[in-house]
Amino acid sequence: MTTTKVLTSWYSINKRDFPWRNTINPYKIWLSEIILQQTQIKQGLPYYEAFTAKYPTVFDLANADESDVLKLWQGLGYYSRARNLHATAKHVVDTLNGQFPNNYKELLALNGIGDYTASAIASICFNEKTAVLDGNVYRFLSRYYGIDTPINTTIGFKVFKALAQDILSKKNPAEHNQAIMDFGSRQCTPTNPDCTVCPFNKSCVAFKDHLVDQLPVKIKAKKPIKKYFNFLVFVSDSRETIIEKREEKGIWKNLYQFPLIETEKDPNLKEFHSQLKDYTIIKDLNYELSLYNDVDIVHKLSHQHLHTKFWIINLRKLPISGIPIKKIRDFAVPVLIENFIEDFNF
Repeated sequence: MTTTKVLTSWYSINKRDFPWRNTINPYKIWLSEIILQQTQIKQGLPYYEAFTAKYPTVFDLANADESDVLKLWQGLGYYSRARNLHATAKHVVDTLNGQFPNNYKELLALNGIGDYTASAIASICFNEKTAVLDGNVYRFLSRYYGIDTPINTTIGFKVFKALAQDILSKKNPAEHNQAIMDFGSRQCTPTNPDCTVCPFNKSCVAFKDHLVDQLPVKIKAKKPIKKYFNFLVFVSDSRETIIEKREEKGIWKNLYQFPLIETEKDPNLKEFHSQLKDYTIIKDLNYELSLYNDVDIVHKLSHQHLHTKFWIINLRKLPISGIPIKKIRDFAVPVLIENFIEDFNF
């Protein structure tokens, strides 16, 4: 029995019912794939349902304000995905008359769409013979064929892409691609896969050679940089606070936050109080400073760990214009700020 037949046979029994599995609408497939990048299905599903309810077509998404898109995305992280999502919707509407490209090559040219997403849309919506390659597929192929080429390298991508393409079903690439992704996700799991019930256990190299725990191989990333973030949470007598929009490039671009002071080390109350003397907007003002969290809140990103303190500044009147505290939940903020807002509860 061929690899495809085993995969699709397994899939016919174990297929999960998700809303994006019941459509070949490229807008909805694209939306689901962007949301599910670096996101578990159980977390991404409510966002997919929220987006399709609020923006049922690509025209609705294109006509939305970016701030509304970011607000709806709040909590998913990797906010560049949301910005690219909105920009691509506008491009599809303004330049392509609302029609997504119907082939891998042209899909790949769209903002925020890489090899995997282009392959998924092209095969599922247009039955193009192009293989998907995500973490689940890498894992299955690496174990089944006993390949120890690091998956997060250029050479690794070429090796595994060629192999995935070689075993791809030419008759039904859509079903094959969905089957191999689901198989990697549910059967050939990252840790402790139950190889005794795997339909490939008689021919799997990793199982035969006791390499399941060692494959796939991935080159370790550089150690994340430590940064020290100090957010200033102003609270005036009239129940107003100050937030600012991040304009510079970065993962939080166009999101809102409390005024931020980045320090070279983790300051205590006395040290930070001294540093505030040079902070322009509260210089020479009377205020009461307190630390909300004695222990740093560590927000871990792929390339940096943010050691975060929230400093509460109570004062009679804000030094610059602010917003009513009751409206703070109207703004799109990073999850780090969102969690503080919920915990502090003003």
